[in-house]
Amino acid sequence: MSRWKFLLGISALATAITLGVNIDISPKNISASQNLNVPMPEEIVQQNQKAAGEAEIYLAGGCFWGTEFLMRNVPGVVSVEVGYSNGMTRNPTYREVCKGSGHAESAHVIYNPQIVSLSKILSIYYQSIDPTFVNREGNERDMQYRSGIYFSNPDDEPVIRESLKHLQSDFFNQIFVENEPIKNFYRAEEEHQEYLMKNPNGYCHVTRPMIDEQAKAKVAGEFSDKNFSRNRVYSKPTKETLKNLSELQRAVTQNGATEPPFRNEYDEEFREGIYVDVTNGQPLFLSTDKFESGCGWPSFSKAINKDYLVERIDRSYGIERTEIRARASGSHLGHVFNDYPKTSEGIRYCINSSALRFIPRENMAKEGYGEWLSLFK
Repeated sequence: MSRWKFLLGISALATAITLGVNIDISPKNISASQNLNVPMPEEIVQQNQKAAGEAEIYLAGGCFWGTEFLMRNVPGVVSVEVGYSNGMTRNPTYREVCKGSGHAESAHVIYNPQIVSLSKILSIYYQSIDPTFVNREGNERDMQYRSGIYFSNPDDEPVIRESLKHLQSDFFNQIFVENEPIKNFYRAEEEHQEYLMKNPNGYCHVTRPMIDEQAKAKVAGEFSDKNFSRNRVYSKPTKETLKNLSELQRAVTQNGATEPPFRNEYDEEFREGIYVDVTNGQPLFLSTDKFESGCGWPSFSKAINKDYLVERIDRSYGIERTEIRARASGSHLGHVFNDYPKTSEGIRYCINSSALRFIPRENMAKEGYGEWLSLFK
């Protein structure tokens, strides 16, 4: 190609990008096999094996720590392990992957299709990536961080294709998500398994509020009795329920920790609905009593019933405050202050989002909270 034609090509590409024109580049162009034009080894080395009636999928979406942590909290997911998918060498180490082995950092997800569909898993996965990026997610840039969906069951391919088609309709720019059979997968070193559970402050391109919301949905799905009537007697959560909470939710509810201000699920949530105890489903606060206090956490002028709460003196950090716990579950919720003149009694319940689960008004009946709808005037 002449230098002039090359410059014209670069100019046209830059103009197209500037104008937002879709460039017809197949997602397979970011695949290791397509780039290097050599056959990949076909080998699956994994620890988790699906049982009868279970299904599996391999998801690549940037750093696999975040993808694993998110998928682990999806209702219906049985197990997740991380590893390296569809690369050019056998048994790569993390260092080799970082040096360009062509593998994608991936999460091997085993799930129960009777509880969660592949389409639902993919819709959650899409929320954790920017599908218009090529070989990039969050702060990381390289082929190992590409987005891809790799299947072991050929019947999954049309489901994935239709899902990607629907995803593309939400974007003006071309999306780049591989849709290919899984050729090879090598379980990553043990230090990378459950990394964000072992290192809660570790880097993650997936937002903590997104992860926490999935954990809440998973816990709620395990409540066998969906009848949350006005007369129900609530008790302490089971060990299994606490195990399925996210690390932050356990730290807040069980150890009295405080989540980050302004970066939590419900600080800016003002739809109509009910806020319930994340550990046992008991209604605690109503959206009509929620207000913007500017403190960075959900604020309420009152509880649904003050008897549902317990007040304790908290002298941590060298100051005296009034801690609020849920009486039935014993979970730490936050603190109450008498400092907000805009409410009728000056009361401000400052509550951690991680201790609550929000149920929109339109979903309350099907979630088992139909009797509580009478609280809305």
